[in-house]
Amino acid sequence: MIDNFNDYQPNGDVAADRWVSALHLFDNGAGVPHEETTVERWERARALFEARDYNGAAKLLAVVVEEAPEQTGPRLLLARAYYHSAQLRRAEEQLRIVIDRDPVEHYAHLMLGRTLERQARHEEAAPWLRMAAAFSGELLADG
Repeated sequence: MIDNFNDYQPNGDVAADRWVSALHLFDNGAGVPHEETTVERWERARALFEARDYNGAAKLLAVVVEEAPEQTGPRLLLARAYYHSAQLRRAEEQLRIVIDRDPVEHYAHLMLGRTLERQARHEEAAPWLRMAAAFSGELLADG
């Protein structure tokens, strides 16, 4: 299931994914190994992301995205995990896939613009940010 069941955060709190894993500890009966499902991996990845373990979340989300490539939610969260862990090219790649599949996903446009800005690609970022603003109904200040 997981290899860090007894891990704790630096502040002494229990690791976020420990609780998610514990929910399914005895699903198959005591002593019977439990094969983690895609949904359980998704739950654990979200817990890791919420705990700001972006690298751990990204590793798990990459598996979830591979298992359910048509789902937008895991792919967007994977892009966010990459963004927060400074894996900007990977974030960009995932965001472009989301936009190709769903051209009106305004958050993906916003994230792609921010990802490009963070890479100092401001001219490339501008149209994505304008598109995100248009989709959300906001006006973007010229500047």
